[in-house]
Amino acid sequence: MERGFSFCAFFFCAVALLFFPMCGENESWRAAVPVKEEVGAAALPDTIAPVEAPFDFPLLKKPVFPSLTVSVADYGACRGTMATRAIARAITDVHERGGGRVIVPPGVWHTGRIELLSNVDLHLCEGAELHFSGEVADYQPAVFTRQEGVEVYSLGALVYACGQRNIALTGKGRLVGPPRDCEIQRRQMKGDVIENLIDADSPVESRLYDGRGGGSIFLPMFFSPIDCRQVYVEGVTFENTPFWNVVPVYCDTVVIRGITVSSVGIPRGDGIDIESSRHVLVEYCTLSCGDDCFTLKAGRCEDGLRVNRPTENVVIRHCLARKGHGAITCGSETAGVIRNLYVHDCVFDGTDTGLRFKTRRNRGGGGENLHYERLRMLSCRQPFVWDMLGSRTYVGDLAVRMPARDITPLTPFYRCITARDIIIEGSEQLLKAVGIPESPVAQVLLERIDADSRQLMSLQDVDGLTLRDMTLRCGDSRLTTLDARGLTFENVCFSLPGAAVATQAEGPLSEMPAFIDCRFLPAEHECRP
Repeated sequence: MERGFSFCAFFFCAVALLFFPMCGENESWRAAVPVKEEVGAAALPDTIAPVEAPFDFPLLKKPVFPSLTVSVADYGACRGTMATRAIARAITDVHERGGGRVIVPPGVWHTGRIELLSNVDLHLCEGAELHFSGEVADYQPAVFTRQEGVEVYSLGALVYACGQRNIALTGKGRLVGPPRDCEIQRRQMKGDVIENLIDADSPVESRLYDGRGGGSIFLPMFFSPIDCRQVYVEGVTFENTPFWNVVPVYCDTVVIRGITVSSVGIPRGDGIDIESSRHVLVEYCTLSCGDDCFTLKAGRCEDGLRVNRPTENVVIRHCLARKGHGAITCGSETAGVIRNLYVHDCVFDGTDTGLRFKTRRNRGGGGENLHYERLRMLSCRQPFVWDMLGSRTYVGDLAVRMPARDITPLTPFYRCITARDIIIEGSEQLLKAVGIPESPVAQVLLERIDADSRQLMSLQDVDGLTLRDMTLRCGDSRLTTLDARGLTFENVCFSLPGAAVATQAEGPLSEMPAFIDCRFLPAEHECRP
């Protein structure tokens, strides 16, 4: 069924403009949207500004450490040889003496796993480089970790901490991951998604993948504190990660500021993954990634439901995403629920998607109370994407839309999402939403958006989407829907071929969109503020 707006509808909208504000009036919000030079690691200020969020958020400050300062060289670390034991001795000594700072001096230092302890700041001086081994033995014994949302014992992380308090990784130095052809890469567990590799009913202690006897391992993350409080990361650069880069898991009160991540070309090379953690501030970071950039996760499938720990009260501000699949991504691990997220004053430059919401039928949980403000998207292929079905390659028949499944604890949701004050400079498709019949994408508000896009949008299993106070310039006027309802355009200025939206609606639940106080112009007469 294809329907277009007739001349009468166009005439009605034109007459309505005599009585309602024109597009472009009251547009002062545009001046507040940042440009690239105002965000990212290069713009990092000295102090942490108070957080203003649409939910309660604590006052966060830089950590304070005792005055004790030592160098890893004082404990036997030498350039050109493995310094793992010397670094461990320095960290342990400072910890046992009440805390302080462990310095990595300028130069190239080689190491295996580094484990942080309470009240220790591992500080990389400018010009210091920690190069991490690619040998499995340098990360044994196995440690408790969470791999793609499932608890296991494996290599953990190149820089690891568990159950610690007041830890920091700071400085202007670089952390460089192992070579791409190393033993760790060759020995990684392959063959299936992790929920099919790990029996969810098995004791966690039995899920041992330490590589001994030639066995497989799970790829280590770069920096992953587990079950820690007061975690602080500032200034350092992460390059060539084996897997995800910065991944706090089960942590409370985390600040990540002014870091740089470079993992373009690395599969699953996520930048920052906040997993089942709370009270997290991420600011002035610059990420160029082989996968998603800033990501929120909360556990996977049955094991994630068993743990049942949300990611909540997270603020991401003044950050720059240069490359990556998604600039800001929720999921696809959502079992414990992602809630109370506030992203503001960020720039996405060349990412595949801008705001990305992923989950699958077997993931459980979902996302709610998610807020986005003052964003600039440059050459972003798809600014808004919801994908709740996934691919048969990974979830089999669960990726087949119909029939609708029964609601179970593993049925995910996405709802109560607001995004406003966004400038989109060049995109392929403004919005694509794929919900699931038994749990449609719901209660989404997009407002005060100025967008250039080749295509308009496609909606599948959506229940409640409002687009308000927007200026849309699209090279294609098609709006395709499948069982989408509750779609409202209010005070939207369209510049489209034919000066009309051509709606193609399918499915028994689909409703025609409501257009309230809208303006329709032909493509050659662009609707500009």
